[in-house]
Amino acid sequence: MKITAKKRSLGIWIVSLIAIAFGLLTLKEGGLILFGPAQYAEAAGQYVPFVLWFNFIAGFFYILAGVCIFRQRRAGAILSILIAVLTVGVFGAFVVHIVLDGAYEQRTLIAMSVRSVVWIILAVFAYGKLISRGNGIIQEAVRE
Repeated sequence: MKITAKKRSLGIWIVSLIAIAFGLLTLKEGGLILFGPAQYAEAAGQYVPFVLWFNFIAGFFYILAGVCIFRQRRAGAILSILIAVLTVGVFGAFVVHIVLDGAYEQRTLIAMSVRSVVWIILAVFAYGKLISRGNGIIQEAVRE
């Protein structure tokens, strides 16, 4: 059996780099607040711990999704969809926290909005490129 490299479109390159960069930045920022000197936690203000922990842990999955998208694996699309759904869910829980008069930072509201939109876009792109257009679960199973 001959193994050939799959050609990567510019879109695959861009989306995978965005996902990986997003993951690295998320791990750096979240890691500094969670594990760094106290000055980072103080500078973060009234952060919401469950949002911070979710985002920090998700950072590892952002990188994994980016690598899978780069390698053009359907797992990249599945992970992106899962990340998008979970991010929107945590964002919803964060909004409930705000409505119940919980302390929060305005920048967290903005960041969760951006994260939600970015991962929805990445998930739609990855689904379109890696699952729905002849590279999906059924097609791969038939080829094997």
